[in-house]
Amino acid sequence: MASHLITHIKLLVNTRTENRLLRGTELAELPCIENAYMLVEDGIIAGYGKMEDIPASLLTVTDQTDATGQLLLPCWCDSHTHLVFAASREEEFVDKIKGLSYAEIAAKGGGILNSARKLNETSESELLRLALGRLNEIMQLGTGAVEIKSGYGLSVEGELKMLRVIKKLKEISPIPVKATFLGAHTYPEAYRENHKGYIDLIKNEMLPQIAKKELADYIDVFCETGFFSPEETEIICRAGMAYGLKPKIHANQLHLSGGVQTGVKLGALSVDHLETMDEDAITALANSGTIGTLLPTAAFFLRMPFQPARRLIDAGCAVALASDFNPGSSPSGNMNLVVSMSCIQMKMLPEEAINAATINGAYAMELHDQLGSITVGKKANCILTKPVPSPAYLPYAFGSNNIDRVMIGGEWT
Repeated sequence: MASHLITHIKLLVNTRTENRLLRGTELAELPCIENAYMLVEDGIIAGYGKMEDIPASLLTVTDQTDATGQLLLPCWCDSHTHLVFAASREEEFVDKIKGLSYAEIAAKGGGILNSARKLNETSESELLRLALGRLNEIMQLGTGAVEIKSGYGLSVEGELKMLRVIKKLKEISPIPVKATFLGAHTYPEAYRENHKGYIDLIKNEMLPQIAKKELADYIDVFCETGFFSPEETEIICRAGMAYGLKPKIHANQLHLSGGVQTGVKLGALSVDHLETMDEDAITALANSGTIGTLLPTAAFFLRMPFQPARRLIDAGCAVALASDFNPGSSPSGNMNLVVSMSCIQMKMLPEEAINAATINGAYAMELHDQLGSITVGKKANCILTKPVPSPAYLPYAFGSNNIDRVMIGGEWT
């Protein structure tokens, strides 16, 4: 049995003996142990506690790390990304700076359709190479589990190609990967005036093949004005649910789209974005088992109002944080920045942000039994910080890389 002992940890962060999705005031409770040790055996957390209580037998473990002055916390669980894409879109970034609107950029061939065109022109092997590079990058930034969506194919073969790439990533990635089918990201040009035709394509051609080849865990829809209505969202989600895919919904990003209420009605695992919320949407979410996933870097990049995190938390909603890593509206998978921005711009307490990016993020991917906290029996996917004064220093020092090393499956990367 391969054993590794980490000793003299200044603060062992988010130690839990049981799993619970956190909501309301619970989100501010971050259990920690000062001057701690943690034992890893065969990639699994096997024990932890105070250094003064360490069993003498453990001190004979030959593979040890001295973490004096450093914090050890569970890896980030990023439950909303689009990291399989063919090319960046910095030319649109410049157009936005010059004052062009989303509609004007789309008229020039930009937006989601731009990514779809480039993806359909790119080989599967090249998409995999690019995505693997991004996956390795976010792992070095402390991400220990990730959800990846399709949605840049917008054709039967394009969507299947994306999902095959994600499935391959699942097979070769050292961190858990969840796959989400987002064929309903926007309407392709050919179906712009024929919504029923595209929905039928999703239902009758995409979903049967996705189910047969086991290419997805979840189904997602961009429920938004000008995209998919709540009624269309429900039709598509129920079609996916018939094949065993659980819904996760892009909701209330640009308008009060009804996406939150639709997600709650469907028992969605999460409703994501939530920049635009009213009391009805907040109440519906608070009274449900659905997680509200906030994506502050997307609001930042698009210069939109940030998600009303304080209102959501104070109302008793279960909140998670994710990066929305994608080429159009959040070209970064840096969860450290997400945590910082949540504190700085959404007034989340550091404890709330860390919990939302770890244990609640794990719940938003149904990985809470494996990840998201320092718990005996969970995977040893952990972040070892550089010497820092406290957990609050991590979001406070937003421009610094405070990660010393990342452990994935009990191995330092």
